[in-house]
Amino acid sequence: MEPQVFPLVGVTCCARELNGHPYHVVGDKYVRAVSDAAGALPLAIPALADAIDPADLADRLDGLLVTGSPSNVEPHHYGGAPSREGTLHDPARDGTTLPLIRAALERDVPILAICRGIQELNVALGGTLHQNVHELDGRLDHRSRKDRPIEGRYAHDQHPVTFSPDGILRRLAGADGVWVNSLHAQGIDRLAPGLVVEALAPDGQIEAVRVEDRSFAIGIQWHPEFAVLQHDFSRALLAAFGAAAQARARARALVRA
Repeated sequence: MEPQVFPLVGVTCCARELNGHPYHVVGDKYVRAVSDAAGALPLAIPALADAIDPADLADRLDGLLVTGSPSNVEPHHYGGAPSREGTLHDPARDGTTLPLIRAALERDVPILAICRGIQELNVALGGTLHQNVHELDGRLDHRSRKDRPIEGRYAHDQHPVTFSPDGILRRLAGADGVWVNSLHAQGIDRLAPGLVVEALAPDGQIEAVRVEDRSFAIGIQWHPEFAVLQHDFSRALLAAFGAAAQARARARALVRA
């Protein structure tokens, strides 16, 4: 009989200053998505960069959820041009997530990378980013509508995505595509080696990827964690992530037994 274990899923934090004090922060929606939809125990991972041993941490995790953020990956990580003045960056987060993603992939730790997370996944594996997708010819404006209330910004009707015919996401959705709440300025430019496209926006922008030869390693540009239990595909995606984390937890428990 297989042991009953509760998977431990790391959830990445951002470094922020609030009221003059430094904090490590992560949105409640990500924590709740892991707990309520993936059926796992969320563990907040502080943005401590070199103070964290990514290999040691990855060994302890059953899953890794790489969260979204208002900040952009610093372009020196992918050989990009310097960011425009006023662009929000988070070097402590970059220094934490990029090596942690690589370490997790080496150990086949299940990964779900959301919004900034898909960008970090692409950069961690050697890809590049567009810093302002909306300024490219023929592209949609994927940015968040700041004139809307939160519920309006994250409504799952921003634009459709089309799934790759042989992809994991099409199988989970049981459909050729879905409408998503894709809210971003940056986006994938050159796809990293080892990544396979899972979904495209109508303008051709890559909206989802998977890592080849891994049990579960998916990046998506939209936000399934928002009101996750109210949307069938979001629930299915987080449940699949949770099942992969559960499988790793059971395998690790058997090794320890």
